[in-house]
Amino acid sequence: MPLRFQRRTKVSPGISLNLNKQSVSASFGRRGAHLTVGPKGRRITVGLPGTGLYYTTYQKGKPGIFLFLVIVGIVLLAAILRL
Repeated sequence: MPLRFQRRTKVSPGISLNLNKQSVSASFGRRGAHLTVGPKGRRITVGLPGTGLYYTTYQKGKPGIFLFLVIVGIVLLAAILRL
């Protein structure tokens, strides 16, 4: 059984940073609808809270330099806020 690691850190309301042993991603949004951006692409999830019903769409590909800078900015902001 392989060892798994995942950590989610809430940076501010509506923004969280997701860490695992292979990559870093950022999630934007609230319960019911959010966008996750990572090195493998983007994922948009929309659902009805409390029902278990949701729809997810994936957009594969590199998210681009802008989204990479957003993730780096979130990491730096989180490090500064923890000081």
